[in-house]
Order: sequence, then structure tokens, then C-alpha cells
Amino acid sequence: MEQENAFHTHDAAQATSKRTKSFKILALTVIVLATLFAVYSVLIASKHVSTDNAYVGAEIAQITPSTGGTVKSISANDTQTVKAGDVLVVIDDTDAKLALASAQAAEAKAKAEYDRAVLDNERREALAKSGSVSGEEVSNAANSLKTAQAMLDAATVASEQAQVDLDRTIVRSPVDGVVAKRMVQLGQRVQVGAALMSVVPTANMHVDANFKEVQLRKVKIGQSVELTSDLYGNNVVYHGKVAGMAGGTGSAFAVIPAQNATGNWIKVVQRLPVRISLDAEELVKHPLQVGLSMEAVIDVSGD
Repeated sequence: MEQENAFHTHDAAQATSKRTKSFKILALTVIVLATLFAVYSVLIASKHVSTDNAYVGAEIAQITPSTGGTVKSISANDTQTVKAGDVLVVIDDTDAKLALASAQAAEAKAKAEYDRAVLDNERREALAKSGSVSGEEVSNAANSLKTAQAMLDAATVASEQAQVDLDRTIVRSPVDGVVAKRMVQLGQRVQVGAALMSVVPTANMHVDANFKEVQLRKVKIGQSVELTSDLYGNNVVYHGKVAGMAGGTGSAFAVIPAQNATGNWIKVVQRLPVRISLDAEELVKHPLQVGLSMEAVIDVSGD
């Protein structure tokens, strides 16, 4: 009996020792984790702010005609890469050519009238010195010359405008990029300012990162940013700069803004868009498309 009690007492002591050892290991683990978290917070987290609520954006070029007419040919389709100056759309130029010919003829006629007025004025001035013509005739010749000059100037402007209208029948790309949202069709009658297509400048893109308002205390223009995209993963890191901050939160510019003057109001942390410029050379190596998801980390250690 005594031997059995001694055996139970020994087992209980071993169990207590194991529990004590487990509690010590757990306490040590908690202390280590807390220390690592404190070190991370002080050395890393406090010097960086990050968000995954960020998307690629660009100043998209809208292609619109400066003259109306029937579409004669289309040289670019969606997803096609174009260079600045490449022909995108050609509008039928028959009317423009006729208008230019008419304007040039009117200019030639005005030039002939002006040359005749110059000769008449010179003759009157020469005869006036010998008294062969009256002062009224000299005055009339001078006035006719001024009128002819005005008519020639107007005809020249009209001719130049007709030439511009003819040149505008060829719609060119204003930037390097990729064609998107093509809406124009062959044979379509288009008006001035009608949307034909868009060109996305893939070499000149930015990221709009939506940071929580509590994250922006140390964010300043010019700070360095590291970004990764879901497209390429963490193996490709983009380097950018904080270019600016929006003038208001997304909810402030909503079509129906939030009305907080109610009894059941609940505070919601707002997000402010931060514009981040990207390195052009990195974009050439790893192109991005508008709307892609990004993760941005801003280095605020220089504050």
C-alpha cells in the first residue's frame, strides 16, 4: 500500500514538473514573440505604411476628330500598339479638298485685286506730284489699296483654314501607347468631338493608392515607394515616388455623399487617394495595364 502511494506521488510530481516546464516554454515563446513584434514595430512598421487598395492608372488620350465626315479607313484596332504620329483614322477628304481649292482660288483672285490696287495707287501718287489728278482720286486709290489688302488677308486666312481642315481628315495618335475602346466603324459619319477610340500610354503610368487617413500622418510628396503587382508577383518590384494627394476622399466626391447628421451615425475610417509615379524604364521591362491591382509600401523614415 505504501509502495503504491509512493508511486502515485511520484507520477503527480512528474506531471506537475511537465506542466511547469510547458508554462515556462509558453511564457518564453510569448516574450520572444512580443519582443520581435516590438522590434518590428519600432524598426520597420513605424517607418513604412502600406496598402493593397491600389490600382494602376494613366492619363488616357481620347481620340476625337477635329472635322466631321465619313470614315474612309481605320488603321488601328483594340490592343494594337501605336506610336505618336501614327495614323489611326482617315476621314473622307473630298469635301475638304474642294473647299481648299475654292479658298485658294479666292486667295488668288484677292491677290490679283491687291496687285491691281497697288499699281493704281502708285500711278495716282506719281500723277499727283505733277497735279494731273485731284487729291480725292489719290485718297480713293489709297482706300482701295487698304480694302484690297484686307480682302487678301481674309482670303489667305480662309485658305490656311481650308488646308488645316484637310490635314485634320487624318487623325493621328498623340502619344505612344495601346489602342483601347475603339468605337468607330468604317463608313460611319462622325461629328467634330465624337469619341473614336482611346490610346493608353503604357510607358507613362501611375498608381492611385488608397491609404487610410490614420496612415497619412508622415506621408509627404517625394517619398520613396516600393510596389508589387498581382500580375508579376513579389519577384518584380517597382520603385516610385509620392507625386501628390487627392483633394478629398472618395466618399466626398461620390454622386450621393454620405449624410452623417443622423442619430445612428457610425464612424468609418476614410481612405485618401495618393498618386504614385512609376519609373519609366521599369514599365518598359515589365508593362502594366490600367486597373491592375498593386500593393504599395511608402518609406516614411525620412520624416
